[in-house]
Amino acid sequence: MAKASLEAIRNAAPAVLPSLLLCDFGDLKGEVSRLRDAGAEVLHLDVMDGHFVPNMTYAMPIVEGLRRHTDMPLDVHLMISDPAKYARPMVEAGADMLTFHVEAVRDVAETAAQIRELGVNVGVALNPETSLASIRPCLADIDMVLVMSVEAGFGGQKFNPVALEKLQTLRSEFPDLLLEIDGGIDPTTIGPARAAGCDLFVVGSAIFKTDSYADAMKVLSDQIAAHDPSAEHGS
Repeated sequence: MAKASLEAIRNAAPAVLPSLLLCDFGDLKGEVSRLRDAGAEVLHLDVMDGHFVPNMTYAMPIVEGLRRHTDMPLDVHLMISDPAKYARPMVEAGADMLTFHVEAVRDVAETAAQIRELGVNVGVALNPETSLASIRPCLADIDMVLVMSVEAGFGGQKFNPVALEKLQTLRSEFPDLLLEIDGGIDPTTIGPARAAGCDLFVVGSAIFKTDSYADAMKVLSDQIAAHDPSAEHGS
């Protein structure tokens, strides 16, 4: 299962991942259908516990509800204090990728291994002020790095360009590693992120606060294509 979903995510990249935090939770089935029609191939879910981050969102029931309505990969971002404790319930609910924060754990490699044992794809996230050195112990054994361009859990923050530097470094050193960015991604920031080597772009307001998901997705996808690093080299 993990291998198939990882392949689906890789095949979708470069891709816009709608972050369902702003969707209509009273009509999950309808939202999934509209996003699919707009071109979405992977969905992003932000799980917050009110402890590791100051906000609270949703947990396993929403993941399970989404799983009933779509076969799209579910990329679950655990902004919680004890990711290993909730990893199995999340996998059982239908998560395809579990991403935990390096700042939330004592041993990043051990946590990654524990999640891997559940038969799911593994990602590691780091906040803007956290150095890449903190995730190096597990980089050979994970599927994805999520580079935060804002501090996790806080709304209304300005895009931090340090994320682009991290993406460039990771892409140079680990050409096959999936790279994701989250925080302040819109038509003005998605291009530079793609140029820096990013594969997956988590987008909230720039989709859900528009009149047309399809139009928003097209604008974002066009910016990705316009800044594709391989296209710049004629390949």
